[in-house]
Amino acid sequence: MAYEAKTKPTDVSVADFIAAVENPQRRADAETLCALLEEVSGEPPVMWGPSIIGFGRYHYRYASGHEGDAPRLGFSPRKAQTVLYLMSGYRGQEATIARLGKVKTSVSCMYINRLDQIDLGVLREMAVACLAHMRELYPED
Repeated sequence: MAYEAKTKPTDVSVADFIAAVENPQRRADAETLCALLEEVSGEPPVMWGPSIIGFGRYHYRYASGHEGDAPRLGFSPRKAQTVLYLMSGYRGQEATIARLGKVKTSVSCMYINRLDQIDLGVLREMAVACLAHMRELYPED
C-alpha cells in the first residue's frame, strides 16, 4: 500500500483558518507570523493539511525511496503553543536560536508561547537564513 502524506496543500482559506483560532493572542500572533513569513518568502500563505500554514514548497526524496512535498517555511497556531517550521539546520542556527528568546526546540520544530516573548528581528533573520539554506538543499524549479 502506497503512503499518502496528510500534509499537502489544500484549498482552505488561510484567513478563515486564522480567524477561527480561538485564543485571541494566538490568533494575533498567527496574523503577525503570516505577514512576516509571506514577506520573507515572497510566497502567499497556503494551508498544508488541516493546521499548517506554509510558504513556498520543495520536493524531498529519502534514501528509503519515500518522497513528497512540504512547505519551505511554515507555522501552526496550536492550542498550547505556536509551532514554527524553520529548523533547516543552517550554519549558525543554534546561535540564532539562543538570541531569539523564550523558545523550545525539537529536531524540526520550534515552539513559542507568545510572539512578545521572542525577538521578531531575530525571527526574521532566522527565516531568511532557513529559506536560503532550503534553496541550497532543494533548488527551486
